[in-house]
Amino acid sequence: MALSTMAGIPALKELSSGLKRRMDQAVADFQGGLASTRTGRASVHMLDHVKVDYYGTLTPISQLAQLSAPEPQLIVVSPWDPTILKEAEKAIQASDLGLNPISDGKVLRVPVPPMTEERRREVCKHINKVLEDHRTAVRNVRRDGNEALKKLAKEKKISEDEEKRALEEVQKMTDEEIRRMEELARKKEVEVMQV
Repeated sequence: MALSTMAGIPALKELSSGLKRRMDQAVADFQGGLASTRTGRASVHMLDHVKVDYYGTLTPISQLAQLSAPEPQLIVVSPWDPTILKEAEKAIQASDLGLNPISDGKVLRVPVPPMTEERRREVCKHINKVLEDHRTAVRNVRRDGNEALKKLAKEKKISEDEEKRALEEVQKMTDEEIRRMEELARKKEVEVMQV
């Protein structure tokens, strides 16, 4: 990308980096959501949102156990503290993942059943809904940036030309981030629809 117009103007430098950081955060949040989205294959990230009651505190299962996916249809949960095995099993069953762990007293084996065609389509719809939510978040950051630019121009801290160039740059930044998220969503949909 060419040198930023906003980065060259002291009054806009901080605004530009703040907008970029907030937009990147929205994209990172979207990526995290995609990683935990269930596909036809087992992934330890499927359990990212599972929290276990560990001595009265809800703790992510990844902090209490080693997670691995030794086979395409199996996740193995090996707790560091064997006393939490029952709690971990309950937490996985209570999650909305539709998984049923099998305990052998030391580890949990979590078979990941193949997804039906209908379930695959539901997951794709969910991905698109989450994508739209994150697009809106990026657009809200753009709106905040545009309002700040107009305020700076009104206070005569930047010229009209600088305001115009900065508004265009904020729009380019927005388009770029949305394009990144759409590409990630497309790749995930292909992965979900693979049988």
